[in-house]
Amino acid sequence: MKVVSWNVNGIRACVKKGFSDFFEQVQADIFCVQEIKCQEGQIDLSFDGYESYWNYAEKKGYSGTAVFTKKTPLSVRYGLNDLDHESEGRVLTLEFEEFFVVNCYTPNSQRDLARLSFRLAWEDELLDHLQSLDAIKPVIYCGDLNVAHEEIDIRNVKSNIGNSGFTNEERGKMTRLLDAGFIDTFRFMNPDLKDHYTWWSYMRDVRARNIGWRIDYIIISERLLSALQITAIHSEIMGSDHCPISTELEL
Repeated sequence: MKVVSWNVNGIRACVKKGFSDFFEQVQADIFCVQEIKCQEGQIDLSFDGYESYWNYAEKKGYSGTAVFTKKTPLSVRYGLNDLDHESEGRVLTLEFEEFFVVNCYTPNSQRDLARLSFRLAWEDELLDHLQSLDAIKPVIYCGDLNVAHEEIDIRNVKSNIGNSGFTNEERGKMTRLLDAGFIDTFRFMNPDLKDHYTWWSYMRDVRARNIGWRIDYIIISERLLSALQITAIHSEIMGSDHCPISTELEL
């Protein structure tokens, strides 16, 4: 089973830049997207053999998530527990017979860290959500998680310490998540692999020079580890300031 995740930074713009070509090429069983930046009725996007589920933000041109799946889920849940995040469309939880898929677009703590406390509360609620699901069946958790966990996950370490996405608090929340029984699939398969990133600033030549961050993840419950086969970062795929990532599991 192949799972793909991609922050498209506006699905309508990304479709004009080759989204459908990559979608058809990669042949995912489950394809999760974040930051769709559209409302219901603003795009007609469907693929033969796939069902789609959309969680739109109330604010126009902002946030939002979607999942394309070959298999019909047993249930679909929009939002996250009791926190008032449903208006931002950040989480989709799909239940299948053998596992849950959680597609997430984690809030950015913002350049001046104005939203850091909100972000940290989000992380607490998200962990509760994942653990409650994991108590029932294994979880595949993916998305733009807006944090470079370790120094190996970011090109310019010293200049970014304490910045949004690389604060001790945000990195600590990721460590806590992984310590709670979850596996970062890419880093597990590639513990020492450097210079592999999933996001680059739009500033001139930054992507060409590979000055990036690895902030997009596919994370699995530890008991799915024996099923883990392949992980990949598709940095050659353009269309967004993020690139797609994928994981294959033998289920």
